[in-house]
Amino acid sequence: MSEISEARMMRIVDELAEAAQRVGLEVRREKIMREIGYRTRGGACRLREKNLLIIDRDQPAAEQLEVIAEALRSRDLEALYLSPEARRIVRPGESPA
Repeated sequence: MSEISEARMMRIVDELAEAAQRVGLEVRREKIMREIGYRTRGGACRLREKNLLIIDRDQPAAEQLEVIAEALRSRDLEALYLSPEARRIVRPGESPA
């Protein structure tokens, strides 16, 4: 992913966040508090009746991208349009159809 510019990476973050919403995840971009010696990432979780995807808005775009991609890897995305670049990030070993 290092060859992708920061601006392009943020566009892919936004694209995948939208895809996450379309598959039923409520996407929240939050400031996640950190303690010394404790590393937080965000990710998918269930809170009461909601399926959430928490993204730390202060993380670099590459880390946000990995959090979203990880949450989407277990979801059925076949009916969704994703740019080829976004699909490669979510399904790294898959060849395009």
